[in-house]
This record gives sequence, C-alpha cells and structure tokens, in this order.
Amino acid sequence: MKKKLLFFFLLPFLGYTQTNENSSADSKTKPFNNESRLFKDWSISVGGGGAFMANADLTSFYGGKVNWGWNGYVSLDKQITHTFGASLLYMRGETKQKAKLNDQAGVGHGYTKFDQIALLGDVNFSNIMRRVDNRSSFKWALHGYLGIGFIGYKTYLQDNAVLSKYPLYIEQKLGINTFNYIGGLGLKYNVSKLIDVELRTLYIISGDEEFDGGGWTREAAPGYNLINDSYTDNAWLVNLGISFKLGKHQNHLRWVDPLQDAYAKTAALEQQFADFKVCEKGDVDNDGVCDDWDRQLDTPAGARVDGAGVALDADLDGVIDLNDKCVTVPGPVENEGCPTGKTTAAASSQAAIEEINKFFNGIEFELNKDVIRPKSFQDLDQAADIIKTLGAGESFVVVGATDSRGSAAHNKKLSQARANAVLTYLVSKGVSSSTISAEGRGKEDLKYTECDPATKCPEWKNEANRRVYFIAK
Repeated sequence: MKKKLLFFFLLPFLGYTQTNENSSADSKTKPFNNESRLFKDWSISVGGGGAFMANADLTSFYGGKVNWGWNGYVSLDKQITHTFGASLLYMRGETKQKAKLNDQAGVGHGYTKFDQIALLGDVNFSNIMRRVDNRSSFKWALHGYLGIGFIGYKTYLQDNAVLSKYPLYIEQKLGINTFNYIGGLGLKYNVSKLIDVELRTLYIISGDEEFDGGGWTREAAPGYNLINDSYTDNAWLVNLGISFKLGKHQNHLRWVDPLQDAYAKTAALEQQFADFKVCEKGDVDNDGVCDDWDRQLDTPAGARVDGAGVALDADLDGVIDLNDKCVTVPGPVENEGCPTGKTTAAASSQAAIEEINKFFNGIEFELNKDVIRPKSFQDLDQAADIIKTLGAGESFVVVGATDSRGSAAHNKKLSQARANAVLTYLVSKGVSSSTISAEGRGKEDLKYTECDPATKCPEWKNEANRRVYFIAK
C-alpha cells in the first residue's frame, strides 16, 4: 500500500519532467539553461530546534512538563516558480517521552533517535495572495510544506516495574516500510541577497505504532501500545534555520514579483509620454473631440456628440437631443422638437411607448427576487429619459408578467414586486410618480399563450414570457 501511495505522489513530478522534455523539442521555444536564467533558484538550508513525540502512547508532554528533544536538518532547495519549490531534506533528531502504564506500574520513560529523508513541496502563500498591482518590495513570506519521506529509528524504553531486568529496544532501518508523511508551515525573512532565515514547524506522521518505543506490536508486552487508540505515532518539530541562496544573480526567485519587469516598462512609458498632448490645437467647445477634426466647434455645453464632434439628433428633426423635448419623435423647432396636434400626439406617444419597450426588453432580476441586476440600469435610464418627454396628463402602467411555472399566487406576487421595483427605479430617475403605476399579472399575461404548461415550449419562449413592459393606461 505504501509503495502505491509513493508512486501516486511522484506521478505529478514525472509528468512535469516529461512536459519539459517535449517542449524542448519545439524549435520556437527558447532553451532553459544557465544563460537564460534571470534569478537565483537554488539554495542550501541548515537548521535545528526542538523535537517532541506529540501523538503517541508515550509522549513528550507528561505530568504537566515538557521533555525536550532535539533535531537538526540540511536540505537542498530548488525554486521552480515564484510560488512553488521543492526540497530534498535530511534530518536527524531525538525525542524523549514518558507514560504511565497503570496504577501499579511505574512511569515508563525512553527516547527515540531518528533519521529522516524526505521530499517536500514548498508553496509560497505570500506570493499567491500578493496583489498584482502591489509594487512594493517584501521581506516576509509565509510558506507551506507537504511531502513524503522515509524514517529510520532506534527506541529505548525503561520501566522499573515491568522491565526491571532489561530495557526494551526497537530498531527500524530506513526502507519502504518506513514511508511517512510530513507537512508544516514556515515564516521566512529575506536578510540579504545571500541569506534567508526561517522559523519552521513540521509534523511527521510516521504510520508506525513502534515509533515511540511502546512495543513491537499493539498487543505485545509490556502493553504501552494500548494506552492510545491511535495506530500511528507522530512527532512535532520546531526549527530555526538559515538558507544560503546560490547563484550569481541579484534576486532569488522566491522573493520575485513576476510582474516587476512589466511595472518598470510601464513606468518608462508613462515617463516617455508624460508631456504628450492628444489635442495639439485644443478642444474649444470641450466636447471631447479635438479641434483638428471637430466639424462643429460651437457645440453647446452638455450635448452628446458623435465622432466628428457634431451634436446628436436621434430623430433627425433639426433639434439636437440636448434641447429636444421629444428625443425619439420628430417635431418642428418651434415646438421644441415635439409633434403638434392631438392625432400626431397620440401617434408620437405610441411610438415613444414602443421605443421604451425596446429598453424594457431583457431587464434582468436576481433569481426568484425583485432585485434588478446592475447591468439593466443603463437601459432603464434611457427609458426614463423618454418617459419624461411624454408630458403631463398622460397615464402609463409598468406591467410585470411571468411564465407558467409555479403557483399562480406566487407568480402574481413576484410579478407585482418586480413591476414595483422598476417603477421605483424610474421615479428615482426623475419620472413623475403621478403619471405611472405598476401592475403584476403573473402568468395571466403570457406572451406565448401556448406555453401553459411550460414544458410544452422551448426555454426561449418561457424566458420571453418572464418580462416587464410599458403600456398606456
């Protein structure tokens, strides 16, 4: 089982190696060698600290006291990207632990001397969480470690009550049977271009019942392995280490912001074009179109213009939209762009309603709610502008409708709420509340009446039935 787990852990590394080999065959790819490197990416780390038997039958935390052990390590570190690296780690140490077997027995005490070889993955959380627009340098970094290893150990156990003659010795040599997991966290500080220091804590899950020295098997004498229900004895390590960064380059890859070159180029471009002027001859009417190609140099303030600087006239009646009281309906200049006469007024009103419904079409709400999605605000703003030109004395209705799914009562309530939401928005944009009202018709007002039940129609028809529209009262 341990061999299979080891194979699956190594599989991503094998795949990564194969990918690099294949990519090197591409003639368009620049080869990665010492010449093309921009940063240091190798380092050697050494350190040491305390070692404790944490989760076991005999532990380093007994009787309210801590039985201190020690450990030391050396590792060869390779930084693969600015957020991920790998380390080949060798560690040696000793834990000291105690336990009481039963009320009649004495306190058993012993130690475990161990040697560990491990392959660790190193994730730089600080670089992962770093904002892409953060241009400041950084000195501290939080790292996470996870890997596998092999651990050989020798244990000693003495209990004057049950092992009065001979202490219990256990030895497990390095091999596939000592496969274990190791993980932890580290806080690194960038001292200089040559040195980092790190406070690190690691946790070793041995997978062995014998790691604390309690006995060869769970049931074997003297019985210490039955104190704790766990079948694995685990150790906890706390280290202070120093990392020597190797290479001729100024910076190490683990401390690099990958966008720093882009920042430098952007800053250079900003400086280069700091005095650049888009309009050499200015913009006399402040309409956003340079005088060099402005066809109307006296555009009134506030008027919307096209690309040539000419004020917009949507209905082409000779009255620009800024001064046109009926933006979408043509009318004479003397009537401020609005048509004259009752018949014409009615026709223009209907035309305006049709124009409003173009902007009402496709208004989106939150799922099963009466909250208008922000993407619909621009369409409703344009609808409000048209409604305000229709004049006093007219009455209009905002109608809400749904498809045939769900109960009639729920659909009625939802459609009324959505119509009210649209009405409230229009009033907030200056539409007179005395000229419009809201009506929810639920599924009584299907655009496609054949869609009852909804399963008889394709979804686009059901979607069209869920709508809000505008009518004259």
